[in-house]
Amino acid sequence: MTRSVTVLTNPTAGRGRAAYCGRYAVARLRERQLHVNAIEGRTPGDALILLERAVRGGTDAVVAVGGDGLVNLVLQVLAGTDTPMGLVPAGSGNDFARALGLPLGDTVRAADIVAENITRTIDLGRVGDRWFATVLSSGFDSLVTERASRLRWVGGPLRYNAAMVLQLATLEKLPFVIELDDAELTVDATLVAVGNGTSYGGGMSICPAARVDDGLLDVTVVRGVSRTRLLGMSPTLYRGTHVDLPQVDTYTSARVALHSDGIVAYADGERVGALPVTVRSVPHALRVFVDRNSAPHG
Repeated sequence: MTRSVTVLTNPTAGRGRAAYCGRYAVARLRERQLHVNAIEGRTPGDALILLERAVRGGTDAVVAVGGDGLVNLVLQVLAGTDTPMGLVPAGSGNDFARALGLPLGDTVRAADIVAENITRTIDLGRVGDRWFATVLSSGFDSLVTERASRLRWVGGPLRYNAAMVLQLATLEKLPFVIELDDAELTVDATLVAVGNGTSYGGGMSICPAARVDDGLLDVTVVRGVSRTRLLGMSPTLYRGTHVDLPQVDTYTSARVALHSDGIVAYADGERVGALPVTVRSVPHALRVFVDRNSAPHG
């Protein structure tokens, strides 16, 4: 029997690159003798409706063509089901693709991984009724994202950079209460990140020891630091060596509750809401297609 695959594309991801990648992915999957239903939502809400309809109709798999925002949308439909998810990374960050060891910049290979039909289950994070795959951020990074969303006088990637400069000018220590499985911490922090995967922001390895299959969340706490210290720490975030610095603490826990007045959390780059939030690791929550030669690592 021919396998059916629903390909959902976010045509605006990667500054329009996803539209191009989506066409190539659909063509390749058809070459590999899969029956393809290609859908494209005009808005996230529209995409969600189309995807739910496809899953109810009995599609054998869903392939997301886009970035981490589209991945997050697909999770809300597929988490807890047996329908596997494939990914053609075509966004600006692609941190979920990194976590799964999927090829970046190779649409044909990403489609072939779906055609080869090798799957495994991974854990997801859950906040209330929302799922996430990579990292939940709170503190300086979420404040920057909030500020960027309010800026209207600058566009594109410069908006985030401008927001970071403005937020650095008002940098302050943030009082957090962090509840773990076996401890409650009170700390003045710059940021607190909770990782199901290792990275966010396009490869910043904020939780470098996180694994998507261990049933645990990794927590990285950057204690209150100066502007100079925070800027100096930036290169270490991409290498994951920031965890060796004396200003950084790390923990693991299946459940994490975060409390801090006036702070908003983001997960997979999407707004979750104001703290307090309680995050749980849900083992084996999602089935994904993986490369036979590359095991998930984040």
